[in-house]
Parts: sequence; C-alpha cells; structure tokens
Amino acid sequence: FEVVVDMLRHDMAVLVVLSLVSGACATGRPPAGPQVVQPGAPGQPGRVVSPTPPAAPKYAEADVKFMQGMIGHHAQALEMTALLPSRTATDAMRLLAKRIEVSQTDEIRMMQRWLESRGLEAPSVHAHHAPGATLMPGMITADEMSRLAEAKGVAFDRLFLELMTKHHEGALTMVKELFATPGAGQDVSIFSFANDVDIDQRMEIQRMGALL
Repeated sequence: FEVVVDMLRHDMAVLVVLSLVSGACATGRPPAGPQVVQPGAPGQPGRVVSPTPPAAPKYAEADVKFMQGMIGHHAQALEMTALLPSRTATDAMRLLAKRIEVSQTDEIRMMQRWLESRGLEAPSVHAHHAPGATLMPGMITADEMSRLAEAKGVAFDRLFLELMTKHHEGALTMVKELFATPGAGQDVSIFSFANDVDIDQRMEIQRMGALL
C-alpha cells in the first residue's frame, strides 16, 4: 500500500509540473523561475510553493557602532606604533609594535569588509582626525600624540607603554559595552571578533606591564 501511495504522489507531482510547463508554453511566456512542487495526499493535487529565501544576516545597531568605532580605535594604535622604530632602542618594544601592527591592520580590513558587505558605511582610517570626531574609549588626545612624537629612548618607551595600555583598556571597555547591550553580539563574526579583541588586548596589557 505504501509503495502505491508513493507512486501516486510521484505521478501527481509530475502531472503538476507538466501542467505548469504546458501552460507557460501556451501563453508564450517562460516559467517564472524554478518551481517547487509539494505532492498532495493520495487523490489530492500537489501545489506549487515558493522557495524560502535565505535569511538576511542579523545585526544590531550596537554591532555597527562597535565595528565603525573600532576601526578608528585600531587606526590610532597603528599611528602610535609607526612612531616607535625611530624612537626606541629596545628589541622587545619593536616586537610588541610589530605584533600590534600586523594584527590590527588585518582586523581593520575585516571590519571594513563586514560593514561594506552589509551596505553600511565603513569609516576611513583617518576619520578620527576629522573636526568634531568622537574619540572612542582609551584613544589618546592630539596633545598626548604630540608628546609621544617628541619623546626619545627610555622616555618614549615608558610613555608609549602607558598610553598604549590606556588605549587597550579602552578597547576592553568597548567590548564590555557591546556584550552588555541587549541583542548585540549575536552575529557569529561579531561575537568571535569581539571575544578575540578582549583576549588579545588583555594579553598585551600584561606584556606591557612587564616591560614597564
């Protein structure tokens, strides 16, 4: 009996498809895309159902602000590390700066792609220099950047470590605020990235504390 039912369902589905094709040919119009036919119960016709469209990626407003703000945050860290090679004599400092440069350059590209793929604004790495731009938590002021640029040797190393530690602590604040916002951080890529930022920045704060 089950075999007979399966045969009836199959035959019914075939008849429905043929009917749709012949109807399209009779009107001179091609079928409007792929048709999905759901077989009916024994003795009942099948029916055409619309394919379920893929779900749009979900993200919260806080996710967008986090990614946009972190681009500027990372960009300033790169500006700080760019000062280091000509002002330090310590290999450990150069190694720290290289680590920050490589990781945060890659992360900026990732954040820009995430925003652009969703049709959202991806700020320039220079956006935080615009008049009236809001500095993210931990970002240093123009005066602090000038002091850093003027320092040399051990004085530079100490000031760099102090300012970069404050900078990293600001990133931890941003992650904490993201996860404390209802509905935010649910996107897998956002969650993974923010979690990585938290782990990496904590480790680098420990390294900088040891260097100080």
